[in-house]
Amino acid sequence: MKLVLTKKPKNVTIIEGFPGFGLIGTIAIEFLMDHLETEKIGIIEMDEVPAMIAIHQSKVIEPVSLHYNKEYNMVLVHAINIGKNTGWKLSEMIEQLAEELSAKEVVSLEGVGSPNPGNKVFYYSTQNGTYSKKLSAIASPLSEGIVVGVTGALLARSLKIPVIAFFAEAQSGLPDSRAAAEIIKALDAYTGLKIDTKPLLQQAKMFEEKLKGIVQKSGKAEELQEEKQDNYFG
Repeated sequence: MKLVLTKKPKNVTIIEGFPGFGLIGTIAIEFLMDHLETEKIGIIEMDEVPAMIAIHQSKVIEPVSLHYNKEYNMVLVHAINIGKNTGWKLSEMIEQLAEELSAKEVVSLEGVGSPNPGNKVFYYSTQNGTYSKKLSAIASPLSEGIVVGVTGALLARSLKIPVIAFFAEAQSGLPDSRAAAEIIKALDAYTGLKIDTKPLLQQAKMFEEKLKGIVQKSGKAEELQEEKQDNYFG
């Protein structure tokens, strides 16, 4: 796994959304990229997944790409396909990214399972004090739960900078655009992005269908790759 950067803006805020419960992070980052002016400044190369990319609207979509918004000095980590059991390595890449860009903080967007999902958003922060006061006005503290994947690894790594994770209640096994809309509202309140949230649910639904298709195609491509290897080696 390798971090490749073409630009290195400094003192940024990193916002990451990896494929996870309800595809919350991926849908949210996609929404941000559609509403903010961004430029691609790098990728994370991964030998851990089959060599494949998605083509959407005549554009290449890498498994993990990095995009910069100058207005808010923000780097968005856009992830479609991260393979299996890559959480620790990807968290190491995010830590390296934070160091190279002298990041102020890392904000993670995630889903959390709920038998009766509502509009609730939770947070967890590696920093207390002023962070907790600000966050508690936006979301409820996550006092119990299991956090897996990249976000779990980031919270466990003890980064030198603050890591803030937002969790939206989501339906299990389904892309959940409603939950993604709620987490965008919480992020907007925290960062002051001034995003118009009125059309959020409608647009999030559109992203849900787009990403669902891309993820399904990526999964099928992985299965085909594995079948070819199995046939080759007998």
